[in-house]
Amino acid sequence: MSLFKRRSIQGPTAGELVPSRPAQRAGGVTVTNETALRHSAVWACLRLRANLVSTMPVDVYRRVGEMKVEVPKPPVLINPGGDRVGMMEWLYSTQFDLDRAGNCFGLITARDGLGLPARIELVPLADVTVRQRDGVVTYRIGQQEYAASEVWHERQYTMAGLAVGLSPIAYAAWSIGEYLSVQQFALDWFGNGAVPSAHLKNTAKTISPDQAEETKRRFKAATSSQDLFVTGNDWEYKMIQADAAGADWIEAKRYGIGDIARFFDCPGDLIDAAAGGMTYANITQRNLQFLVMNLGPAIVRREDALSALTSRPRFVKLNTDALLRMDPQTRAAMLRTQIESRQLAPSEARELEDRQPFTDSQLSEFDRLFGTKNPAPTAGASAPTGATT
Repeated sequence: MSLFKRRSIQGPTAGELVPSRPAQRAGGVTVTNETALRHSAVWACLRLRANLVSTMPVDVYRRVGEMKVEVPKPPVLINPGGDRVGMMEWLYSTQFDLDRAGNCFGLITARDGLGLPARIELVPLADVTVRQRDGVVTYRIGQQEYAASEVWHERQYTMAGLAVGLSPIAYAAWSIGEYLSVQQFALDWFGNGAVPSAHLKNTAKTISPDQAEETKRRFKAATSSQDLFVTGNDWEYKMIQADAAGADWIEAKRYGIGDIARFFDCPGDLIDAAAGGMTYANITQRNLQFLVMNLGPAIVRREDALSALTSRPRFVKLNTDALLRMDPQTRAAMLRTQIESRQLAPSEARELEDRQPFTDSQLSEFDRLFGTKNPAPTAGASAPTGATT
């Protein structure tokens, strides 16, 4: 993103965070929003967070007294980018940009009768430059200038006085650059671009350059066709190994993955990077911990930003129930507890299970099976113990 290339807004740039290194050591690796995606941990963290946020249903509510009542969604929260870009794709793209660069941008190309955005066409990060002068923020997208009222700009990881969010990739550039440099060096090494692959040495005498070339020619001709190469006892062949360097590469890559997980607020075990240490009784507990400690704040910020697309006092909520989905036995026990404690009606429980309300014939059948003294089974629950037929 051009925010890292121009000094319109004070703050560290990726170039300042990553000092220049000799090409033969770093492999010429430059960390940008695009090259950082070659790091498997960066890709995994961004993918996981964007996958979860984009698949959460978007609901709009209006507060009536102490209750919130669901209301119809405006078109901008159904197809924010027009007919070709639905809400799921739009949420994925914007969350991906927010998590890697701290910002996402879109052009407001249509407004509704209340003057609220009705269509937001997202633009690539690399095309955007933000300028802040005397408290006034303007945007350059491509070669054209836009006022703040014409641009949809969501920020994440904000800092006082800055009109843009901080970029995790810029601050993680050292770790990302190290990992990418390790990859590049390994490719150069094992691709024979950096060092010879083997050493053929005459242990009995010193040979001339012409003799060395002739021996090399004969050796290559024999080995390329998988033929035999015959020598006396004066030749020694040694493969050039990288055992020690290979151990260093593996250690650097292992450290780099865990380090990136911290930068992108994504637990290492969720991207197959953890070495153990945390255990959970079930998946629901693990997902709840991830939601509360890692993803929850980002969801709240997104809800606040999306609420600006609706007229007050309406507000937007992202439904996190899908992330906290329980196994059938746990869910049935929870519904039964809520019904017995009078927190939920049986009809509401059946609606949560996508079932129609009980019919009169079904209720009569329950009476015949379990009698009138015992309550009818709740949605997903088993019959009461000791019930008579």
